[in-house]
Amino acid sequence: MAAEPMREWSDEQLKSDDLPKKDIIKFLQDNAAHSFLSEHKLMGNIKNVAKTAKKEQLIAAYNELFESKRFKGTEPVEEVTKQVKDVKIEEKPKQEAKVDPVDEGPPKYTKSVLKKGDKTNFPKKGDTVSCWYTGTLEDGTVFDSNIPATARKKKQAKPLSFKVGMGKVIRGWDEALLTMSKGETARLEIEPEWAYGKKGQPDSKIPPNAKLIFEVELVSID
Repeated sequence: MAAEPMREWSDEQLKSDDLPKKDIIKFLQDNAAHSFLSEHKLMGNIKNVAKTAKKEQLIAAYNELFESKRFKGTEPVEEVTKQVKDVKIEEKPKQEAKVDPVDEGPPKYTKSVLKKGDKTNFPKKGDTVSCWYTGTLEDGTVFDSNIPATARKKKQAKPLSFKVGMGKVIRGWDEALLTMSKGETARLEIEPEWAYGKKGQPDSKIPPNAKLIFEVELVSID
């Protein structure tokens, strides 16, 4: 067993602004048992620990270390190994979470307002929206539409309804509809990345890497 470390600082020195948090964290990491460090969330990079830990917590941990005498080398090897494994498992998702946000650049669609909506009621993610639409390719070929040929039939027909922002439709629609207000009609030009991409949609006569143009009317929001 290693020799018990000496107290480096008095209570006054610990509370002083002259003593950085990093120094206390380094002392604890150098002298405390793994299980102690894990319980007090003091494992890992000193800079990262210093960002989240408060000075009062570090002083309390420092005093508790000497009271409990849970110094490095005072716990069984098996326990140390388990604590190290636990900490690695805990830290991994945090590291991945930092990598997640990716700057995708500008949106992959453009929107032109053809008819203004009420500018008050905008759908939120998860709301059910109802739309009339016509979809064309760049050469003007209509590949899909839910608008009946006559006004009389339109009264009998039902617009397309789905939960917006939930991936039920292509991303260009999901993103654009969140910017539209009730009653608005817009022309959407959607790049392939936010439409059907490299595969296209053979059943709907949409070729690979096709830019799609939609005229969409946002009828209602539930």
